Amino acid sequence: MSALETSDRVVGALPSTPRAPALEVRHVSKSYGPVRALVDVSFDVPAGQIVGLLGPNGAGKSTTMKAVLGLIRPDAGEIRLFGREVREDPVEAKRDIGYVPESPALYEFLTGAEYLDFVADMYGLSLAVRQERLPQFLVGLELAGHEDSLISGYSQGMKQKIALIAALAHHPRLLVLDEPLNGLDPRSARVTKDVLANLAASEGVGVLFSTHVLEIAEAICDRVVILHRGAVLASGTVGTLRERAGLPGSGLEDVFLALTGTDDLTDVVKGLVR
Repeated sequence: MSALETSDRVVGALPSTPRAPALEVRHVSKSYGPVRALVDVSFDVPAGQIVGLLGPNGAGKSTTMKAVLGLIRPDAGEIRLFGREVREDPVEAKRDIGYVPESPALYEFLTGAEYLDFVADMYGLSLAVRQERLPQFLVGLELAGHEDSLISGYSQGMKQKIALIAALAHHPRLLVLDEPLNGLDPRSARVTKDVLANLAASEGVGVLFSTHVLEIAEAICDRVVILHRGAVLASGTVGTLRERAGLPGSGLEDVFLALTGTDDLTDVVKGLVR
């Protein structure tokens, strides 16, 4: 089964046999001067599961992801990728990670094909692997025919697709995705979600998935971690969080608002429509 084929995976169902964590975040704290961005954050991303990282703006999601990637050094705690401390060998750790930032910064003076070749060079991909994998993604995400155009002429959605291909091309064992569906048309968003589900189910890839769209998290994530003011407020399956919030049968949006203490928005709405 290729990376762009969908699977029969039941989203939200946990694997019958627990797998070792792809990512372990243990008691991580980070401050920027007087601002405490992360406070004793701990969670796992098991291999073969999609874990949603949720939280309001400023909750610490991007800081957490940058710490996982080795882009910032935590003040305390440890981060392990497949049992290996990221700080011990950050370059080697990055070989196992595919990353899509919220706003990809691409080399816009390159064509799409040139950029993907550049990324493939960084990961040491052979010509045979490139010729096998890259055309699949270009066709699947409807970029075929545009790969020889300069990235500066791409729409935001096309740039997002190039960033996704660059993150997936080298067979990463962990995907760190910060709002990866931003700017994608409905078809490409569906293809991307199905690809992630397939990679988790059939190849054991762990996925850390940040999104503001709670319906997306509820649809594709096996577990969610809710950050609030830099700390883990709650984590578990959506069903577990429903029970904790006392909202059986509710959607993730209601659960999220209840757990973060922002469920009563009546006064806010009244103030906006005066």
